[in-house]
Amino acid sequence: MFALIGLALAASLAASGQAVTQAENHAPSATPAPAAGHIPMKIGVIQAQTALVNTKDGQHAISEMNARLDPSKKNIEKMANDIRELQDKLQRGGNALADAARADMQRTIDLKTKSYNRAMEDAQAEAQAEQQKVLDELSQKMISVIDKYAQANGYAVIIDVSNPQTPVLYASNTVEITKDIVELYDKTYPNAGAATPAATKPAAAAPKPSATPAVTTPSTPPKKQP
Repeated sequence: MFALIGLALAASLAASGQAVTQAENHAPSATPAPAAGHIPMKIGVIQAQTALVNTKDGQHAISEMNARLDPSKKNIEKMANDIRELQDKLQRGGNALADAARADMQRTIDLKTKSYNRAMEDAQAEAQAEQQKVLDELSQKMISVIDKYAQANGYAVIIDVSNPQTPVLYASNTVEITKDIVELYDKTYPNAGAATPAATKPAAAAPKPSATPAVTTPSTPPKKQP
């Protein structure tokens, strides 16, 4: 989930950064503008997804998202366990079952597996929708905080290196601003995520459903000769 958030946030930063900058250029700002004739030269790097999930706002949003996804997760786990139990039962007693009973059990496994696959697809779609909801709520705030920080500290470029596709081969620790952005975000939005204690670690991302249980069809035992 964090990887998806990082990729989506990077896209959002690229798409919205210019609009935010233009809007702030036309609005009064408490941040002093660079002196006339001064051209910002500093370059910074940020782990944007790390910054997002370590803000109090991000921790609270992820915790709420996990709570919303938990029922689907438990339902899928139960379906997978039911299928595995039927497979084990068929494997252990297949030779002792009549052909009709064995075929009926296999049909039940096949039907449950199809239902499982549909439920897993629905759960993945639900998780993506929830992740997008979190991004929509938080990314614009993060963009405005980064823009505010860059203007106040004379940065010409800030690069998000949380995306592995970002073409940055080396960056000194001295240009890392992730921690500063988290602190500035929490100061800028002091009431965000108030229900989540500050010491709470970011909630784990909702795990993807386990892989589809393999359906094993036992070989048909040879019929006894009369």
